[in-house]
Order: sequence, then C-alpha cells, then structure tokens
Amino acid sequence: MPSLPQERVIQGPSPLDLNTELPYQSTMKRKVRKKKKKGTITANVAGTKFEIVRLVIDEMGFMKTPDEDETSNLIWCDSAVQQEKIAELQNYQRINHFPGMGEICRKDFLARNMTKMIKSRPLDYTFVPRTWIFPAEYTQFQNYMKELKKKRKQKTFIVKPANGAMGHGISLIRNGDKLPSQDHLIVQEYIEKPFLMEGYKFDLRVYILVTSCDPLKIFLYHDGLVRMGTEKYIPPNESNLTQLYMHLTNYSVNKHNERFERDETENKGSKRSIKWFTEFLQANQHDVAKFWSDISELVVKTLIVAEPHVLHAYRMCRPGQPPGSESVCFEVLGFDILLDRKLKPWLLEINRAPSFGTDQKIDYDVKRGVLLNALKLLNIRTSDKRRNLAKQKAEAQRRLYGQNSIKRLLPGSSDWEQQRHQLERRKEELKERLAQVRKQISKEEHENRHMGNYRRIYPPEDKALLEKYENLLAAAFQTFLSGRAASFQRELNNPLKKMKEEDILDLLEQCEIDDEKLMGKTAKPRGPKPLCSMPESTEIMRRQKYCSSDSSYDSSSSSSESDENEKEEYQNKKREKQVTYNLKQSNHYKLIQQSSSIRRSFSCPRSISSQSPSSADIRPFSAQQMISASRATSGSRSHSLNRASSYMRHLPHSNDASSTSSQMIIVAQ
Repeated sequence: MPSLPQERVIQGPSPLDLNTELPYQSTMKRKVRKKKKKGTITANVAGTKFEIVRLVIDEMGFMKTPDEDETSNLIWCDSAVQQEKIAELQNYQRINHFPGMGEICRKDFLARNMTKMIKSRPLDYTFVPRTWIFPAEYTQFQNYMKELKKKRKQKTFIVKPANGAMGHGISLIRNGDKLPSQDHLIVQEYIEKPFLMEGYKFDLRVYILVTSCDPLKIFLYHDGLVRMGTEKYIPPNESNLTQLYMHLTNYSVNKHNERFERDETENKGSKRSIKWFTEFLQANQHDVAKFWSDISELVVKTLIVAEPHVLHAYRMCRPGQPPGSESVCFEVLGFDILLDRKLKPWLLEINRAPSFGTDQKIDYDVKRGVLLNALKLLNIRTSDKRRNLAKQKAEAQRRLYGQNSIKRLLPGSSDWEQQRHQLERRKEELKERLAQVRKQISKEEHENRHMGNYRRIYPPEDKALLEKYENLLAAAFQTFLSGRAASFQRELNNPLKKMKEEDILDLLEQCEIDDEKLMGKTAKPRGPKPLCSMPESTEIMRRQKYCSSDSSYDSSSSSSESDENEKEEYQNKKREKQVTYNLKQSNHYKLIQQSSSIRRSFSCPRSISSQSPSSADIRPFSAQQMISASRATSGSRSHSLNRASSYMRHLPHSNDASSTSSQMIIVAQ
C-alpha cells in the first residue's frame, strides 16, 4: 500500500496530479504523522487515493495511523472490501462500505433486481428505463425489436458493459441485429427527450449517505454536481449516434473534448452545482419542492430493493449481533440521475465508490461538504473503543459465572417453574427491545443536531409515506425470501419492532403483575410513574449527561468518561440483582403448548389475573380515567398508562384461545 508523502505546502494553481494535490488549499500544510495519543480518534486512509479524504480527516481532528494498522476507529477504502474484513472488525470501528451493496451498484445486478420489483410493484418503479441483460435476455430483446418493426416504430438504445465504469465501452444503436448474443451487456431504451440547459444534455450526481441497514437509515445531501455534455443536443438519428459528447454526460468522457469548459464559478462551465440548479429551477417557475421529493423517492425506492441483500450479507458478516446494534458499516453513494423534459427523474446508475477527485473548485466545495458532514453524522467518539472492550470483558465474565442469564429448564421442572421461565424470557426480550428503542432515540437526537446539509429521507416523518415505504420493503423481502432465509420473515412479523417505548413499558409491567401472581404476592396498585423509574432509564439519563461533551471532535474528556464507566458498572450490577428471581418455589398451574403450530408466539404469556375471578379488582384504574390523562413528555410520565388496554391491544383475548393454534395456554392443574 502507498505510504503518506512527506511534509510539504500545497500551492496552486499549477496543474498537478488530482489524486495527490489540491490547488485550492494554498495555505494548508500537510500534517506530519504524530504519535498516537490515548483518547484520540484514529483513521486508516491507506486505501484511498483522494487527497480530499485526508484533508477532511485532518479537519475533523482525527489522527492518521500507519497503513498496516487495522485497529483504527475509521477505515476508508476507495474500492469494495471483502466480507472477511468486515467480519473481523470490532464494534467500535467504522468502514465506508456495506457488504451486498453491489446488488444495485453493478449495472447487470441493478437491472436484474429492478426487473423483479417492477413485476411485483409496476406502478411504483417507473423511474428505470426498460432494460435487457445479455446474453440471458437476448431473445426477448430481439422479439421486442420485431414488434417495433411491425408497428413501424424505431427507437434508440444505449449499450453498456455489464460491469463497466467511467463511460468505457458505451455506444448507441437503432438496429439490434448486429449485437453479439454472448457478450455480457446491458441494453436500455434511450431517453430521447431530456431536460436541456442552454441546449446541452446533462445529468445529476446526487450524494447519498447510508449509516445503517438494521434499521435502514438514508440521508440525502442537498448539493451535488450537474454534469453537462459538451456538444449541443440533437435527438439521435443515424448520422449522430457516434457523437458521444452529445449523448453522454459522463465527466470522464467529456473532459477530453476541447469544448469542455472549466470555470471557477458555479453558474458557468461544463460542471455546475445542484444548489445552483435548484435556484435555476426556481427562477424559471419550476416546482423545486416536487423536484427534491421525486429525487428522494427514487433514492429510497432503489435502496429498498438493495436492503434485503445488504441486511442478509451484513448479518452473515456479523453473526451474533443483536438487531439494532451499532453498525460498523456506512456508505457514501453517488446516484446518477437524468431528468426528462417534464423534470421526471430517471435512474441511470449507482456508484458505490464515487470519485472524490477535485480538479475544479466546485468539486472541492461540494465533495468536502459531503465528507465532512458525513463524518459528523457518524458520531465516532473517543470512548467507543474503551466501552467496547469493557463490554466484551463483562459479557465474558457473565458467561463464565452464569450471571444475569436465564437458567435452563430441567426435564422434570414443575408447571410453576415453566411459567416463571416463560415470564423471565419475555421480560428479557422486552428489556432488550426497550434499550434498543432508547438508543435509537438518542442517536436520532444527535443526527438532528449534526445533520448539516444532509436530510433524512428514510425513515420519513410523514406516516403515510412511511407506511408506503414499509409496504415496498415487505414486497422486496418477499421477493428475496422466496425459498431462503425464513428467519428474516419471522423477524419482520415480530410485533416488538413496531412498538414504541410506552407500549413496551406496558408489557413489562404486565409481566411484573403476572410474576407477582405466580409468587403468591398481592398485586400492588400502580399509579403514575415517571419514565426514570423504568428499566434502564436511569442509565440512559446518566449517559446523556456524561456523553453530551464526548463528541467525535473532543478528545479531552477522559476523566469524565472514566467516571461514566464506573457509574455504568454500578447500574449493571444493580439491574442484575433486580432481574434475579427465585425459581425453586412451586405452584399448581400447568403450561400446555399446542403442537399443531410451528410458529412461535411473540406475544406476552397470558396474564394469570385474566383467568382469575377476582382479577378485575386488582386493577385500580378504569379506561375512562385514562382518557383524561395527558400524554407524557420526553422527560417523565405525567399520567398512569392504561396497562390493561395497552396489553390487550397487543395480545389476543383469553376467550379467543381456540382460534389461534400458536398461543401458550395456561390452565389450572
């Protein structure tokens, strides 16, 4: 791997190698490699050839590590990485590629997966030109050409190598007879009526940040590049099919034309900014809000197609990681989008390693913002490595000494022990999900404060739009799951994934009531409770207090972080004592599981009190009293939740046991 160059001053504007020098930083000195200090965020940039990446790393205050260092907090590579490397990463590390993203970044894979979704949801995927994959679909393409001849129509097609890049090997045809039948090609219908600017055809390079695939999180950068052709556009005909400077908008193609204009301003030249383009649309009375909405919808729908593949590959690389845990992968994608004369966006291709070359000032301004805002959103902290090591040590000790774990049932366990064991498992599941929900809330708060020029487009705030995307995501998983990975389907059907914090707290309290019944204790009336009294809430509040100053660009908080670790260890020991139960008592209840069902029920075990004649006297609050209570704020609960109604909202009624063969039925012995 290449080593970092020696200290020097970068001066411009002399023409230099774009991959090593930036002519727009005349006063910035290259920082000499310093000795690694404790509490410093480290970055390994040996895998990139772009100088802008190194400059942004310096601007963030990260320290570049030697090329062979594989323990850095951040690892940046220009090309896709092997899945084995992702599997070897520690939880505190971040790498800038997802496994499985090639399913939409290779032209042939993108066409194949899009074709499947078009068959499933044809009305939602109308932004992809009609495409054929050679050699598999050579016959279908020839049949389509014959139909056009019968109708006396003639269309233009663009031919691309299946795994090509930078415009290499692209050509235009109007007659498909001479196409080789065995070559690996992509043939698409050519969009003959594009939106023109000053008479030139152009496309948009839109930058997208994906920070997580579990759950899926997508951010759109509100700037980018407008890349124009270098010859006035004329609709394709037999005489101009070979004039690629007219029909292709790739920068790597048009930069070789003598008419390519390099300009230092964003409103002139052959490369401009999307920020300027939106101002151009607004000045010409176009709907800018609809333009960005259409772009966002195209991006989200495309990444929904990739999500099943990415999630499956990520889980294969990171086995044993609980759902919702911190993602070690992120990705900056470059979407190439063409606008037709009605401003409808069409997806051309997706780049998983977009070029960060900066041979013009507009490149430097746009790409610096893309990288800088992305690293701030990731929230890489100095304490991540230390916390990860402490967590691994604590988990190893718990496994060694059997602490904070649910004991296995012995073959001769009593019915009462079986019920207690079921409740134990249910409470652990609810507490784990509650911690995930609160962690996601904390991450979203950080993202909202450090979003910069990015905007979250998935999950959207609009509930109707979110429901629409979730339906598309379910269809994508259904297509992906045909004949494999049935565990993903069970996870999608898990009702806990859609529950909010208060719903989980309701189920947790109901489990506590059931547990008290089994232990023979009198259920205590439960009045209004603040959120801080619920499981793990105290720990979350302490984390927010001590982590607010622990950002990715503040490495001077080592003393406060050590205090935080001591408090977290104290809270962990306290919770371990709270969830320890005595499983050696007995009772006269019997647990019978119907064997006719294969699917395991995700609902909480049915309340013992619901089968007792006096169960109605135990709950002191009525539904009418709950209606008048005000909703809780983010700091505390100001009312008593209607536990019974919320619990029964998620569980089938006890009288309906005969209709669901997969439920657990509790009967008196």
